[in-house]
Amino acid sequence: MKAISYSRYGGPEVLEYGERPDPKVGPDDVLIKVRAAAVNPVDRKAQAGYLDGMMDAVFPVIPGWDVSGVVVQPGISVTEFTVGDEVMGYVREDFLSRGTFAEYVAAPVRTLARKPRTMGFEESAALPLAGLTAYQVLHQALAVRSGETVLVHAAAGGVGSMAVQIARHHGCRVIGAAREPGQDRIKELGAEPVVYDEHTFAAQIRALAPEGVDAAFDTIGGPFLKMTADVLAPEGRLASVADGEVISLGGRYFWVRPDSQDLAALAGLAEDGVLSVRVARTFPLEQAADAQRANAEGGLNGKVVVTVEWPE
Repeated sequence: MKAISYSRYGGPEVLEYGERPDPKVGPDDVLIKVRAAAVNPVDRKAQAGYLDGMMDAVFPVIPGWDVSGVVVQPGISVTEFTVGDEVMGYVREDFLSRGTFAEYVAAPVRTLARKPRTMGFEESAALPLAGLTAYQVLHQALAVRSGETVLVHAAAGGVGSMAVQIARHHGCRVIGAAREPGQDRIKELGAEPVVYDEHTFAAQIRALAPEGVDAAFDTIGGPFLKMTADVLAPEGRLASVADGEVISLGGRYFWVRPDSQDLAALAGLAEDGVLSVRVARTFPLEQAADAQRANAEGGLNGKVVVTVEWPE
């Protein structure tokens, strides 16, 4: 099969497009004909070696964790899917090797759910990692409730925009933080925008929520994390997916995990019109390095997706 791979840690320059062995399909795996795979910041971190302390890399590594496509072969113990099913997945395993930037991927069945009927392959590929992160933080780490005020960082981005939509669906009032280019997107999603400014950030939030926010979802870390802790209500909860310093501030550091039931719940929200995904740019598989560069540049207010073209 054709795939993107890297044989050493580095940036986009280490990515190579070429032939790789077809994946073997284990008993609990599902062989997927890939139609699209989303690019995420964590792809670059893993590729640069930042996860080397927690995950082995079996070189050459095929990058990518998000995928959508069509089932071509279920493993011998798989009963959840059959040939021809359209699926999506957050295909993270406990090591780096067989990712989704390829024509085929053998995905553990625990990482998959049926693709939303209302979404195309590109949108569906952009949903799993970002959507699961938002869903699991709001439900597990923060346990948000109807009527609460929730602060969401980078609210115009991939994870943030989904967190805004999910929190709003649960009856929460949402304050969304973003740079100037993302302000209109936040308003479109039904949140109240605040601008990242180290001198006025806390004051902007206190003007909107004088009693403090009930829950805060940090996706950027750094100096704004401490400012966020300072604007919490007395019993407010704080969670971060970006900065382990959140623990010293009394919050929770969260790492998303594959979960087929949570992924199916996201698909249901998409089919009900609650959750939408914005794809900003697409690149063919062979241009995955350019896709990574576009993702790193930021400012797109939408996801970057790699697509695999197949003859009709």
